[in-house]
Amino acid sequence: MAAAAGPGSGPGTPGSGPAAVAAPPRGLRAWLRSAFRFATDRNDFRRNLLVNLGLFAAGVWVARNLTDIDLMAPQPVP
Repeated sequence: MAAAAGPGSGPGTPGSGPAAVAAPPRGLRAWLRSAFRFATDRNDFRRNLLVNLGLFAAGVWVARNLTDIDLMAPQPVP
């Protein structure tokens, strides 16, 4: 099957297939720009996956390390 050629469908256009792999950012400004784009892209599956896994890992860490409550222990009677 042939891809439809039109405006914005050139070889360097984002989202034009597996050949459109972005080069790694060079310099602090480019890194910050790409990090900002990554964090603000609402349709990016990878971003959603990483954010959700990070939040889950943070919740597990908090539950394991910052709670000294034994829920199975009998409660004190006032």
